[in-house]
Amino acid sequence: MGNRVTREDFEWVYTEQPHTQRRKEILAKYPEIKTLMGPDPHLKWIVSGMVFVQLLACYLVKDLSWKWIFFWAYGFGGCINHSLTLAIHDISHNVAFGNKQAKWNRWFAVFANLPIGIPYSASFKKYHIDHHRYLGGDSLDVDIPTDFEGWFFCTPLRKLLWLFLQPLFYSLRPLYVNPKAITRMEIFNALVQFSVDLIIYYLWGLKPVIYLIAGTILCLGLHPISGHFIAEHYMFLKGYETYSYYGPLNWLTFNVGYHMEHHDFPSIPGCRLPMVKKIAAEYYDNLPHHQSWIRVLWDFVFDDSIGPYSRVKRLCKLAKES
Repeated sequence: MGNRVTREDFEWVYTEQPHTQRRKEILAKYPEIKTLMGPDPHLKWIVSGMVFVQLLACYLVKDLSWKWIFFWAYGFGGCINHSLTLAIHDISHNVAFGNKQAKWNRWFAVFANLPIGIPYSASFKKYHIDHHRYLGGDSLDVDIPTDFEGWFFCTPLRKLLWLFLQPLFYSLRPLYVNPKAITRMEIFNALVQFSVDLIIYYLWGLKPVIYLIAGTILCLGLHPISGHFIAEHYMFLKGYETYSYYGPLNWLTFNVGYHMEHHDFPSIPGCRLPMVKKIAAEYYDNLPHHQSWIRVLWDFVFDDSIGPYSRVKRLCKLAKES
């Protein structure tokens, strides 16, 4: 089972999150960064192509044996589905159609959700706003593991299990940490999603539906792309709560690896985040960052000093709603 990690609580800090101040400094020095804000005109076409590829895959896998269903779910379909969850992440910041067309972004996120097999986009949007506004906020940022997760998943084998079960924890944790009323958009998301699942089942049987859902669960769990869940905010170095990743998997994940830049400028679409790093290089080049999500997963499992407790937490006051 390995040794218990030495950390027995989160890293509590009593300062504001660093992104707000850095954003002010960078914009004061490089006001041209404001021109990078706004919608990505290519995003809707890329996402639409991914959705239709998965629908085509549903037709192609309908007669395969179960072992090949799970093989292609993990090696192909799940990668697309994980990428679509990250497209939904971008869309949640209104970068598909812009802030003036907020409803179009929400509806399009429901469309991007279809191959994922499980309704996700509306609930993600609801909680992701808090992740940015209250980064590390106790009982507010549901990206932070619970005390039980930090206490129990503390050995290599248990941490490996925790990585495998990440989809379960990400879906259930908000209901425990910061429960919110179900919105009309979430109901719409669920009705559309389950209707399409039923249509796929009616047309081609159970195997395509399992292909979609299994791919989502497997590739949001123990998978190289899932290294971003750990890489983004787990404290590999004391004093740093957000990390970027500049490796090749950014090509498949809408540049979610540029996470320091994203939290500094959440209204800039992923395709333009490398330009932020290039313009304000002195703010990012000397910050600790990751080069491999696989290495991140390896270190998380086998380094006794890193575990679910390796997160910065702070007490945040609720912002007044405008």
